Parts: sequence; structure tokens; C-alpha cells
Amino acid sequence: MAQTSTTLATSSGHKANITGTDISFNEVSGVYKITSTSTALTNIDALDTITVTGTTNNNKTFTVKSRESANELRVEEAVVDESADGSTTYTLDYTGFVTDKVKGDGYYSQGDGTHTVAFYVDASLNDDANIKLCMQGTLATTPTENDWFDISGTTINQTHLDGSTLIHSSNFTGNFVWVRAKVSGMSAGSITKILYNN
Repeated sequence: MAQTSTTLATSSGHKANITGTDISFNEVSGVYKITSTSTALTNIDALDTITVTGTTNNNKTFTVKSRESANELRVEEAVVDESADGSTTYTLDYTGFVTDKVKGDGYYSQGDGTHTVAFYVDASLNDDANIKLCMQGTLATTPTENDWFDISGTTINQTHLDGSTLIHSSNFTGNFVWVRAKVSGMSAGSITKILYNN
């Protein structure tokens, strides 16, 4: 099979955190929602990851499935029903994103399983002590969030991001059905682009 290059992401910078006393969490027929009555949730988009704090039952990281409106996010991970009390402040902390999934060599039943990724970063990204860039793979044909795993040898963290190198690449092998990039621990800076080749 001929090599194929794909742009997994274009420029994406850190987004402002959201705080509010009117944020609620609920599940209806397997659909997990984070809603508010007046706090705008519009700067968070599909595939963004957010870490929630200040709640009784929902302090964890969520991957946004879709933004249904200015006041409703649907997330991949399960939420526990929790209504806003009007006085407790909840924080939705933007921590990064995942990219859309793309076909890996396993999708085509190819035996070589050779892949390359290149992360292009802004020089200010090196200020993030918790930053982590990596590729994830899955063997599932129709993956859910729980089916993804970090691919060994693709992790780039603060140790690698000293501001002197703005392109970080790695090669990896495996017959993954789907692959995607994941950025986590982001509190400043931006990713210029992510390129993938298989």
C-alpha cells in the first residue's frame, strides 16, 4: 500500500477555563450531559478534553462528544447525576484534545504496521509541566472512549519540550485499526499542527 499523509490537527491553542454555579451533570438513556442555565460553554468543542473540579461526584476528565448548544455539552465518559446548587462553583478546565480517528494499517489488513507522527508545537508549550503529546491506537472497529490506549514510544512530554525544538516526531509499528493523537495537561501554548503518515 502507498504511503498516505494526513493532517490530524491544525493550530489549536489553550482555551479559557469555565466556572459557574449553575453547571449540572445528568445521564438520560446512556447520553451523558454537562449543562448550565446561563454560563456559556461555547469555547469548548467536540474532541476537547476538560477536567472538572468542585463537584461532589464528577471530578474527573471528560472527552467532549459534541456541543449541542451554548449551554449543553455531551461527553463520552459516564457522569453521575448532580444538579447545581447555585452557590458551589464548578470549574471546567480545558486540558487538551483528541483528534478524529484515522485508519491505521490494521484497517487495511497490512502486515508492516509502520507509522510516523510529527507534532509541531509553539515555543511557549514548554512552560507546561504536565503536558503530554502521544498517539493512541485501538483494535476495535467501532471504538468507544474505553477502547483507546497510548502507543508505546510516541509520548512527548515536558522533558522533550525545551523550546529549542518545535517539531517532534516518532515512528511506531503496530496493526492498529484506528489511530488518533491526544494532547493532555495543556495549560498554555499551542499545537501548530499534527501530521500522520502510514
